[in-house]
Amino acid sequence: MTLETVLKQKAARRQPQPAPTTPPAVEQAPRYICIHGHFYQPPRENPWLETVEVQDSAAPYHDWNDRITAECYAPNGASRITDAQNEIVRIVNNYARMSFNFGPTLLSWLNDKAPRTYRMILDADKFSAARYSGHGSAIAQVYNHIIMPLASERDAITQIRWGIADFVHRFDRKPEGMWLAETAVNRAVLDLMAREGIKFTILAPNQCARVRKLPPATSAPTETASEPWTSTTDATVDPTHPYLVKLDEGRSIAVFFYDGPGSRAIAFEGLLNSGDEFGRRLLGGLHPNSPDPAVAQLSHVATDGESYGHHHKHGEMALSYAMHWIDEKSTATLTNYGEFLDKFPPTWEAEVEENTSWSCVHGVERWRSNCGCNGGKQDWNQEWRKPLREALDYLRDATAPLAEALATDLLKDLWAARDAYIEVVLDRSRGTIDRFFIEHETRVLNPVERITVLSLLELERHAQLMYTSCGWFFDEISGIETVQIIAYAGRVLQLASELFGAPGAALEPEFLRILSTAKSNVPDLRDGAEVYRRYVTGMKIGLEQVGAHYAISSIFRNYPEDGELFCFDLHRDAYEVFASGRGKVALGRAQIRSRITEETEEICFAVLHLGDQNLSAAVKRYTAAADEEPFTTFSTEVRAAISRANLPEVIRLIDHFFEHGDVPEKSPIAYSLASLFADEQHRILRTILDRTVSEMEDSLRKIYEDHASLLHYLTESGMAAPPALALAAGFAINASLRHAIEAEVFDAVEIEDLFHRAASDQIPLDTHLLNFAAGMRMKRAMVRLEAAAAGESSATNALNSATAIAIALRTMPLEVNLWQSQNIWNDLLRRSDSDYWEPEWKEGFKKLGEAMNISVDRLVIEEGVSAF
Repeated sequence: MTLETVLKQKAARRQPQPAPTTPPAVEQAPRYICIHGHFYQPPRENPWLETVEVQDSAAPYHDWNDRITAECYAPNGASRITDAQNEIVRIVNNYARMSFNFGPTLLSWLNDKAPRTYRMILDADKFSAARYSGHGSAIAQVYNHIIMPLASERDAITQIRWGIADFVHRFDRKPEGMWLAETAVNRAVLDLMAREGIKFTILAPNQCARVRKLPPATSAPTETASEPWTSTTDATVDPTHPYLVKLDEGRSIAVFFYDGPGSRAIAFEGLLNSGDEFGRRLLGGLHPNSPDPAVAQLSHVATDGESYGHHHKHGEMALSYAMHWIDEKSTATLTNYGEFLDKFPPTWEAEVEENTSWSCVHGVERWRSNCGCNGGKQDWNQEWRKPLREALDYLRDATAPLAEALATDLLKDLWAARDAYIEVVLDRSRGTIDRFFIEHETRVLNPVERITVLSLLELERHAQLMYTSCGWFFDEISGIETVQIIAYAGRVLQLASELFGAPGAALEPEFLRILSTAKSNVPDLRDGAEVYRRYVTGMKIGLEQVGAHYAISSIFRNYPEDGELFCFDLHRDAYEVFASGRGKVALGRAQIRSRITEETEEICFAVLHLGDQNLSAAVKRYTAAADEEPFTTFSTEVRAAISRANLPEVIRLIDHFFEHGDVPEKSPIAYSLASLFADEQHRILRTILDRTVSEMEDSLRKIYEDHASLLHYLTESGMAAPPALALAAGFAINASLRHAIEAEVFDAVEIEDLFHRAASDQIPLDTHLLNFAAGMRMKRAMVRLEAAAAGESSATNALNSATAIAIALRTMPLEVNLWQSQNIWNDLLRRSDSDYWEPEWKEGFKKLGEAMNISVDRLVIEEGVSAF
């Protein structure tokens, strides 16, 4: 609350209070509200590079994780409540008040690529523990979102244990609850969770089979007979209290069946259009006339977390306002599942419907059959789902005995090592890997044996990832999510071939035979085997391909002597560049080491660049004893040929040196720009294109400027400009605006003039691109301010610059997304003690906040703390 409110409350308490004139009301049973968000994205990492490559469909963002973070995950960490003038008066971390789970693979990406958002999520769990009687709001999730009832028991155990270990690693505590992928459940899965110490999970109401009242806890077992079971339906199960599910050997687990209609209204019926209406709907989930007024009630909903901002624009604001509204109304109390369960243990027992989920009315058939649940594509079928699962099951079951046989002399227990391998996945430092080996190796392993073990466990990791549920969810086997899980299978096949020799190599033909029975809805693709060949085979790489990427990209960027390239470490042993006109030749040697498997290879390479996209490279393994003298001679000859501008001779020398030793007449493998990994290929092509685009911009800008007065005259006369002139004008103005906005020196006057010219000549603006550019420019200014405030440079200059840009952006005819910039402003405020700021800095910082639409004087930040 604000300082003014605090003073009014203190003054009110000093006034004499009149005696009550009416008898006190009968105390009402406690009423609670919990909102759960399941935050998750399908894993998108290239299985060979361990990174998410550029996804053009997410433009202007790098990829869909990046885009959804900007639209949902980050805004929920610092959500806004605005006043009638649309000024921000409260900034709250939604995660701290709701219940939530994040997919471990998504959290891993956030940690690497969006650390500010990642920190907000971890902070929220600590804030919520303080708010909710020591119970943090985060719960765990089965590791990579597999459909647990369809998993083998061994895989299901690994999924639970990996999910718990990942949670402990990030949140520094054991999880009380665990989210099941698609809430897919059966009794056996619940029993496995209970065995690992999980106290509760969340299910859909249709997953409740029957219920009955538990005997009073004080009764002896023989005193009170159990009440009869009552069958339930989606509409009849009472979601306002938890249920106990009794399991094997005296184990049990609590289940919360969420409010189905309320959750559907959030996800599909536009409830997030109004935070006020959202809050009222949550209160409406409580029984107004409870049959037992002494029993606490819980109104709770569960949806995909992406509803709050990604699926529904500004949904996170509706969420924060609804929770604030509930707090202010005080007719119910926000809670999380852990706190409610601790205060009010189950008084009812339930049994679950076997093999059911929240997103398939046919149980779990969506992940193994053409059940009718799909993405809505007319005239398509999903008959491919069954053979896809059969192909993966074959691969899992065929590799298991091979893996056990190989591990016999290396590991004490392969499957115990697999369960423990999550610690290595979470921290691939040498110390963690060494500790893992000390615990699980049968003896001290040599480097080759260590590579074998790590490769074997990577095979097992990808054998888990290939079951990620998203691969079956949509319409078509060639969809991005399905190609992703087939790519994981491709990595399993590659490792199996390397580890097991002929038996491993024999797996791929049978795998493809089964996959060929998975028919595509796209005639050109035919079946799953063709999808594999077209989209996965080309993804497979080894250390030589990594070396080729390094060699080619070294023409366009300066690598340090020791550096990183995706999940590989690089050490440059030698590097020379020779130029002749536009032609350039790079020769070098480098060591490449996988941080995943510790596999190492030394290579030598040659790259010939003739300008633009005309480039070729050759790479081969380098052994000092055999190759040092020939490589030195080769380098000398290339240098001489280049000095004479004899490029044909250079090509002949490269072909000769890199020819295959076992087949001398065979040409060396030629690598080109197409051999680069996607991100680097995009970056280099942009570099090459920049010159061409710049020339085009100069030409179109000159055309526009030469005829600007004519265009203006035509506009004033009400005549349409010729299409060619209109096109040149539109391109020139939008390009000039983008350059001016992105410029290091921000010239507000120039930008204002360009907007004025666009308006007066009726030139359409590329608002999507300009909005993005302006938001990124403001963020850049705020990042610089953040660094300056930490003492890295002049803080006053950075503050003045950021303020000038923010003020200028307010005058532009754009809808600039300032979320990230506002978050940095909020972070600076929270991490600093504004009471000790210099007056000049304090006023400047307030002015910056106001320019970014923050009502600074009335702003309330976390947990009711006044900003100023």
